[in-house]
Amino acid sequence: MSAATLDPWMAARMGLAAPLTRAAVDAWGLARLNQTIVHARAASPFYRARRDFPDSPLARIEELARLPFTTAADLLADDPPLLALSQSAVARVVTLETSGTSGPPKRLHFTPDDLESTVDFFDHGMALFTRPGDRAAIAFPGRHPGGVAAGLAIALRRLGAVPVAAPSPLDPVALAGWLRETRPDVVAGPPVPLLAAARVAANDGGAPIRARAVLLSSDHVADSLACGLEATWGAEVFRHWGMTETGYGGAVDCAFHCGCHLREDELLVEIVDPDTGAPAPAGAVGEVVVSTLRRRGAPLLRYRTGDLARLIEAPCPCGSALRRLVGFAGRVGAGALLPGGDTLTLPRLDEALFALEAVSDFVAVLDRGAPATLTLSIAAPAPVRVAATLAAVRARLAEDPIVGAALRAGALRVEAAFADAVALSSPAKRRLTIREATPCAQRC
Repeated sequence: MSAATLDPWMAARMGLAAPLTRAAVDAWGLARLNQTIVHARAASPFYRARRDFPDSPLARIEELARLPFTTAADLLADDPPLLALSQSAVARVVTLETSGTSGPPKRLHFTPDDLESTVDFFDHGMALFTRPGDRAAIAFPGRHPGGVAAGLAIALRRLGAVPVAAPSPLDPVALAGWLRETRPDVVAGPPVPLLAAARVAANDGGAPIRARAVLLSSDHVADSLACGLEATWGAEVFRHWGMTETGYGGAVDCAFHCGCHLREDELLVEIVDPDTGAPAPAGAVGEVVVSTLRRRGAPLLRYRTGDLARLIEAPCPCGSALRRLVGFAGRVGAGALLPGGDTLTLPRLDEALFALEAVSDFVAVLDRGAPATLTLSIAAPAPVRVAATLAAVRARLAEDPIVGAALRAGALRVEAAFADAVALSSPAKRRLTIREATPCAQRC
């Protein structure tokens, strides 16, 4: 192999010979999937009550489409319960107010084995770019036992690195100061808060922040944002995809940055058409659907994550046989259809606006109408909170193929103003707010 990969560890986890082959991984995944179906149907009241499951085992991975979906609504209702073990076997219960969605909270149950498996994944994923003795700054919020920050700290100690967790919460100014004091070799955290801290530090006249590597997770990572951090900190940026439903860990970038390698010893991933639920064509963007392969407490079968991405089957230049997720395109249904048929999404706005060195964060609201109005509240460090920055925002949007076309056609107008802050992001995932025109506005 030409670079460090997860494959040797993954082969050991699966009990397969190294080097891994695609055929061996697929055969192992199919066998584990059939075992999970049997367990879920026998032990989970939710899956036992389903009447739309096939009676016979799946003979091929492609037959996965025979199984019904599990949805966020099913997790919300929890009636009948999803839990497949007694409450005494549960080590941690996570209540999600949001997970890229809105509505009542979901409750997810994790056993000690689930938590240990995640720490093991963090250990080997971070080892792709972390060295023994490194100071590793953890900028994820919350340090409760069993959470992301706590699990990451355990994994880093196993690597021989020194984890340093940020006090929580920190605004961008405080986060920039903490990173200067910590002087990390590696940083792990959410993308926009780290970018905001980087841009504060680049404009406050203080000492520059430097890091060798940065892991970004918990929200969409625009290429322009990653490039901004690389340029400002001199760091190599790695991406991670995951969510609480996947046991936090899901897929991680390698040194070739050709997509995030899936945690295939735990997750079987497919891509479906978000409208029809049918399997998406190979290489097409669609909704990410996951089935858990080891989870005993709360197994998930064909869980619709709501995330949009592409699945790559071909081997990575790093030599890994693991499949990769690429082309992350935001959330299902989170875009706004503009006159002319094109869709405006938050990832598209991220790509355009984070390319501007003055923009540290923004909030976007689209009011439908004739024309539609895109209102932007721009966060920027004080020294660059000037008229030229707002002019650059408008110019950058005019260059975007979709936004620019709508502006030139008179179907969209942009209103931009500064926020009295350097960052606007909330603990929940960022979103494009879409407001329908009122009847009065439509008449007028």
